[in-house]
Amino acid sequence: MPRYLSLIRIDENNTPEGGPSPELMQRMGELIEEMTKNGVLLDTAGLTPTAQGSRVHYEGGRLSVTDGPFTETKEVIGGYALLQAKDRAEAIEWTKRFLKVHEPHWTVTCEVREIEEG
Repeated sequence: MPRYLSLIRIDENNTPEGGPSPELMQRMGELIEEMTKNGVLLDTAGLTPTAQGSRVHYEGGRLSVTDGPFTETKEVIGGYALLQAKDRAEAIEWTKRFLKVHEPHWTVTCEVREIEEG
């Protein structure tokens, strides 16, 4: 079965103060449990803020490292989910369910991409 990476993109400057609500975390936990039991969710995690990250760039044979935060970036990868689904349509349906557990004041985008195997 193909695997898909769902990159969870957020506007780091407009996340709700205090982070996710307890209700959101409960709904998320229930969905994660369902996805795991169905063999769809292989791994998932959130990422620390860009202020705690670094970018390593390669261009023209030279490497550079820039420490966060990255002020020029509005939308950042805030987490990921590694899914195993029968096809892209199924991976997208699970991703839609993930987005729907969020309250309306959240702005979240997921980019779903198939992983090229071997």
